[in-house]
Amino acid sequence: MGREQMARGSRASKEGPIAAGTVVQHSPRTPWSFPATRMLSPRTATSGLELQSPEEPAKLQTPARGTRKASSGDAPSSHPSEDARPGLGSLRRAFSRTSQQASGQGPEEDRSLFQRGSRFLFRSLRRSRDDGATTDQSQAAAVPGVAHGPEVPSRIVDGGSRRSSTGVGSEKLESETEGKSVADLITERQLLAAFEQLRQLEMRLVAEKASHTFAQDPTGFARRAMDVCLHYDGLAAEIRAIVRETLGPARVDAAALGEVARAVRAEEAAHPAPPADGDFLLAPRRWRQHWEDAVRGSAQERVRAAAAGAPGPEGAAGLARLLAQLGGAVRSDLHRVRQEVQPAYSAAGFPAWEAYLRAFHGAVAQRLQELAQDARGCEQLYVLLDWAANVYGSPDFLGTPDLTLSTEPLPPLLAPAVWARLESDYISFLETKIMSCFDSILQLEQSRWAGAEAPDVLQGLYHTPLSIDVHMLVAEHVKAAGAISAELEATTLRICTRALGLFLPRFEKAFLESKAVSEPHLGANINACEELRTSLLARFPGTFEELEKPLVAATCTFQKRLLQGLQDDVQPLFRVLCTKAWLTHDVLQPLMNKVVTFAHHLEHVAPLRAQETLQEVHRYVVREYLAQVLRPRERFRGEERMTSSQKMGLDAQAIGDTFQGLGSKATWLDQAIPCVADILGETYKDDIQRHLETLIGSYPDIRRDHVLAILALRRLGRRRNQRLLQHAQSLLRAAGKAGGSGGSGAAGGHVLFEEIEVPASVDLLITCI
Repeated sequence: MGREQMARGSRASKEGPIAAGTVVQHSPRTPWSFPATRMLSPRTATSGLELQSPEEPAKLQTPARGTRKASSGDAPSSHPSEDARPGLGSLRRAFSRTSQQASGQGPEEDRSLFQRGSRFLFRSLRRSRDDGATTDQSQAAAVPGVAHGPEVPSRIVDGGSRRSSTGVGSEKLESETEGKSVADLITERQLLAAFEQLRQLEMRLVAEKASHTFAQDPTGFARRAMDVCLHYDGLAAEIRAIVRETLGPARVDAAALGEVARAVRAEEAAHPAPPADGDFLLAPRRWRQHWEDAVRGSAQERVRAAAAGAPGPEGAAGLARLLAQLGGAVRSDLHRVRQEVQPAYSAAGFPAWEAYLRAFHGAVAQRLQELAQDARGCEQLYVLLDWAANVYGSPDFLGTPDLTLSTEPLPPLLAPAVWARLESDYISFLETKIMSCFDSILQLEQSRWAGAEAPDVLQGLYHTPLSIDVHMLVAEHVKAAGAISAELEATTLRICTRALGLFLPRFEKAFLESKAVSEPHLGANINACEELRTSLLARFPGTFEELEKPLVAATCTFQKRLLQGLQDDVQPLFRVLCTKAWLTHDVLQPLMNKVVTFAHHLEHVAPLRAQETLQEVHRYVVREYLAQVLRPRERFRGEERMTSSQKMGLDAQAIGDTFQGLGSKATWLDQAIPCVADILGETYKDDIQRHLETLIGSYPDIRRDHVLAILALRRLGRRRNQRLLQHAQSLLRAAGKAGGSGGSGAAGGHVLFEEIEVPASVDLLITCI
């Protein structure tokens, strides 16, 4: 009997449709009797499911109708023998493995598989219920027996097993859904109805399994279970397709999104947890996870389309434009999600905003890290850091108050290691860039010096762009770094401090070696250093303290060079003092005229530094005057000595009045020349001691050599000179002790006589008198 049927089956496969009178008959198709092909929606383009090898559809597919031609692949020789036929456990494990791997299939492969198999699948789903609602029980019983034959086609087994296990339940199910199959419902995106129908089929199959209906036909159970699972996977694929189409150019299909939400929630309610017995039919389908994966995939596609390509030759400008496009696209998509997508999901009680927000956040993070790999140069690195910290990280990024970020903190846009690498690279480039900027500032200053450009007078002060350039350089980079992080701001401040500390000596040396050294330029540089010292310390307290010393040192250098120019100009005029001509002519006036001219430049110098310089000029004039008195080119006796004493008094008055008129506050210098003049012109010799006491008390830095030189000018007797010298030495020792315990050896830290050198032969001269 088995050989006869097998022979008839072979002839049927070669001759065409099976004759009506043959022994083998097919059972009517039930809603769940689907060909064993991949169940996919016609609309889906998402990852498909590879449920069987390419040969398996031909082995498992049932003919659409009894009059349908059999394919050449249905020949008996193409089917395995009884020994090679897999049991229920083998089919179940194979199906489980392919279902788990299905999500890894690409969209293109999914689409091609659908085109190959979906037409057979949907044709079987729409099979008329009239193809034999009732069949002969003897034929149904005969099929399993035939199935054990080594050469019987598997389709015969499939038809027989399904006929023996369905009955009239399928007819009732189709009538309840107005005759629509599961595939029709999926095609029409009636996802909830499709799920409910599949759920009924699933429960019926589980009940039949529990009643041991398939004890003699495990392969039939496996095929029916595979049909159910394939349609579940088709539903999942349709969900993914709907999600990917949501943000496309077409309007949002709110009805489809509502179907997605209701179907996902219904599936979660139907399959809350894996069954205790491990039945794969009742295992959770995890459609929510598929939905979230689809949302993430959609966000990644949108982000990549918005930020496609590379910055190109434009560098930082191209990268900034690329990031601007990315930000605009993400903002637009999230607006659409909030205004159109979220309401559709919310109506079905399904949260979507958080999922889309996190999906776009992850997609942006991935794209930004890819761009970070190719970022080069200080500008591109800063554009990335700034966009991540200040543009995307801004609370106003989404544009409207009703679009709020997640209540839970989102993960970092850039991984900590990537962020640290970007900051480290940025700092390295920044050090080089800031040093280069200081080089450019120096070159600009040198070009102005070479062009003999006089400094401007701004608000009454000599002005050079140096301080503005340095201020802008420091402020720009510190502000930019502070916008990213406090740590980067502190690092940038340290870099600027080191660079400025290295720049100052170079600037000072270059200027002093140039031909532009003059009172106006020196005054402008003094002003620039003073402005940098005060403003940088005030604006960045606690950071630029270490720069105070080099700035003060540079200021002092420029002040000394300014004084040196005056000294070189007036030094020859001091040589005519204490001469015969000096007694009868006013040789001091030309000197004081030059001092007044010099002081006019100080009016355009910062007040504090101008006063310091003026007092130094005052001290210089008095000191050089006394040096000429203590080292006279000519010695006066008698009448000439008295005349010289009076002349010194008049000169002291002229010097004091002049500097007082210029604004000098060095009044401590006013007593030096008059005290020496009083000693030279004192007629009552006992009062000389009193004048010495006044001189030593006012100027503790005076030394024994200075007292000897003054006494030598007076020409007293040897005994009186020794007595005055001893008294002077006791006063000097007392002054030295007071200075050692109270601070400087000079009153108030002032120095005058200490810098005056006297001839070494004076002591010998006094001793020999």
